[in-house]
Amino acid sequence: MRAIVVTGQAAGTVGMTLVQRPEPAPAINDVVVEVYASGFVPTETAWPSTWTDRPGRDRTPTVPGHELAGVVTALGYGTTGLSVGQRVFGLADWYRDGTLAEYVAVEARNLAPLPGDVDFAVGASLPISGLTAWQGLFEHGRLRPGQSVLAHGAAGAVGTMVTQLAREFGAYVIGTGRAADREKALDFGAHEFVDLDTDALDQVGGVDLVFDVIGGDIQARSARLVRAGGTLVSIVGPAEARPADGRAVDFVVEADRAQLTEIVQRIRDGRLRPNIGTVATLDDAVAAITPTERITGKTIIRVRP
Repeated sequence: MRAIVVTGQAAGTVGMTLVQRPEPAPAINDVVVEVYASGFVPTETAWPSTWTDRPGRDRTPTVPGHELAGVVTALGYGTTGLSVGQRVFGLADWYRDGTLAEYVAVEARNLAPLPGDVDFAVGASLPISGLTAWQGLFEHGRLRPGQSVLAHGAAGAVGTMVTQLAREFGAYVIGTGRAADREKALDFGAHEFVDLDTDALDQVGGVDLVFDVIGGDIQARSARLVRAGGTLVSIVGPAEARPADGRAVDFVVEADRAQLTEIVQRIRDGRLRPNIGTVATLDDAVAAITPTERITGKTIIRVRP
């Protein structure tokens, strides 16, 4: 099969190449999926799991990419809940070869059925962004209707999901980003927008939940805005700044079939819109995932036409 591989951490994305690899075989409780579309997160090359296995041993050359949509072609021993020929989408394991390939082996529990009226590219855009937003808001942020959310990176793949889900849940959403992001953030449902380059973040006032995708000084300034009993949720590692009278939580997104099903149903009925940036073929994948210009939406690689 054809696959994109990375050869070493020092080379990073510069070391990405399109090569021939053996097709994967399903382990116990796995399925093999013929990949029709794959999502890519630019920070993957900074994740230790891209380069090592769980005990920390080098596992290069590796196939990056963790989001996928495709069709099940084989079942491993003991696999239940999915069938050969079924359309699926979901999240591949961080420490196994990923989804920028024609086939991938994935634990069945990490996948959910993809309805026939949802395009593969849309399905591949949802797992990391959708699950990160869902888990950050509802599991870790404990969001309640009527509360306020400060959503950083509100025009990005995660931020637009945070905005839409929080607004549907009855929260007041203040989005942030650069000046060029204002229109997109408001279009995806933010009630207000703060330009982090020119606007005073402190003027926002108190909020119940900060969803941080930036860290550093922005995180520190945001922590001061959290009301008593509120929460700062970070997806950029342990929070260095903590609210004076609230909680700080960091987490790594996890696959969840029930949550994926909730997310894709919202896509189907129009409560959620995907935020897709560049779409490229596997032949053009290396250029697409090493862009020279800033992209705010999810990068999707169409592995199959």
